[in-house]
Amino acid sequence: MAEEVKLMKGNEAIAHAAIRYGVDGYFGYPITPQSEIMETLMDEKPWETTGMVVLQAESEVAAINMVYGGAACGKRVMTSSSSPGISLKLEGISYMAGAELPGLIINVMRGGPGLGTIQPSQADYFQTVKGGGHGDYRLITLAPASVQEMADHVALGFDLSFKYNNPAMILADGVIGQMMEKVILPEQKTRRTEEEIRKAQPWAALGKSADRERNVVTSLELDSAAMEQNNLRFQKKYKTIEENEVLYEELLCDDADYLIVAFGSASRISQKAIQMARNEGIKVGLFRPITLWPYPAKALNAYKEKVKGILTVELNAGQMIEDVKLAVECKTQVEHYGRLGGIVPTPQDVLSALKEKLIK
Repeated sequence: MAEEVKLMKGNEAIAHAAIRYGVDGYFGYPITPQSEIMETLMDEKPWETTGMVVLQAESEVAAINMVYGGAACGKRVMTSSSSPGISLKLEGISYMAGAELPGLIINVMRGGPGLGTIQPSQADYFQTVKGGGHGDYRLITLAPASVQEMADHVALGFDLSFKYNNPAMILADGVIGQMMEKVILPEQKTRRTEEEIRKAQPWAALGKSADRERNVVTSLELDSAAMEQNNLRFQKKYKTIEENEVLYEELLCDDADYLIVAFGSASRISQKAIQMARNEGIKVGLFRPITLWPYPAKALNAYKEKVKGILTVELNAGQMIEDVKLAVECKTQVEHYGRLGGIVPTPQDVLSALKEKLIK
């Protein structure tokens, strides 16, 4: 399939991108607002064209453990869910991080806590960026702000995950998952052969090999000293990721007196708000983290003495604001504006909050 332009939902773009990337398997469970990912895969029937396995598991817990098993074999495997479902997957995600297994998890966030609402939210920032599951581990986290990025981040997420043998997550929200936009789909890749997998991932549990009777992939280590060494190795890897894989976008920041920091759908709303502010003579810029971990702290730190104040805009009670404050070392005023319960603010709401909290 050649590159082509289509109109589709963000969730649908995830599914089509996965097929075209040559993903070996998808294991999921339905939950709003991400169910179209699995529904689209079922409609497309990639098992007939690329050989991709698509399976609805009996639960979210089963799905993430199927991903663990596929990843242990060196396969490109993925799952998707929404906030409560991701909570159920956290143990398996921590196991994957501990076993140093690649894999892609998609979270299309909804409001909580608990069952909450099926409306959009960004309240899983702590759950994902701060680890969420048990242990000292990190999850490579990408925050798309468009349908195009939903598609593009599939390849990026898998590439980073396999580069560092670490699970990666696309942290989207209900707005980005459900909205429809034009998207350019990539060309079709072929799935890797077993020989190619053995060469790229010699640790993969693919049965006997010339130098090993069997491969055991596990996160278990009963010796405390050995477990500490494992963790120290993980921390060294995380530092390398932080040094090399930071992504962010800056818009009208060069002459800005004030900065809005936002990701995902909140950044799209904020982009319109800064245009409205500049029409009123207020110089505002937008700083959009694309990787929520590793967080672009160094890039944001450069503004700590250049701007009069920073407003974080999030669809939550204030979660990313902690990383913003750390990044600027408390040398500039940082305020938060957000809506809860699935309510999405307007650009005028954001502009009003900017004036009230920072300009007064």
